[in-house]
Amino acid sequence: MLEPGQPAPDFTLPDQDGNEVTLSKLKGSPVVLYFYPKDDTSGCTKEACDFRDGFADYEKAGAKILGVSPDPVKSHAKFAGKYELPFTLLADVEKAVSQAYDVWKEKSMYGRKYMGIERTTFVIDARGIVCRVFPKVKVTGHSEAVLEAVKAAK
Repeated sequence: MLEPGQPAPDFTLPDQDGNEVTLSKLKGSPVVLYFYPKDDTSGCTKEACDFRDGFADYEKAGAKILGVSPDPVKSHAKFAGKYELPFTLLADVEKAVSQAYDVWKEKSMYGRKYMGIERTTFVIDARGIVCRVFPKVKVTGHSEAVLEAVKAAK
């Protein structure tokens, strides 16, 4: 797992509109990079809507929000449209970025083991340095805690 003080691994992924987004091109602004398991599922929808509802506060703090999951571009477009998400969703279909950030993990549900995203958020400062990591995120209250970390990172 990445630790605060380490440079955030750079990447380029397609967003919900099919445009390429490169992390290093966002230097100069803090970035909230949140990894979530799947579009349009209960926990992921609540998390996305909480970031949506706090979006104006993130903008005031100068932060960019990037949501990442293994879902394809088309799924992200539908999810973003359905919930009017004003921020970028990135399609990590090959899971290379999830692996680089060490959030692609073995999980277990009802005794069945499988690989998936461990819900994790990284706050990256304007220089591209990880300044806060929220592992194994519990959705309730998460967006507020992340916003405070963004404000502290300035």
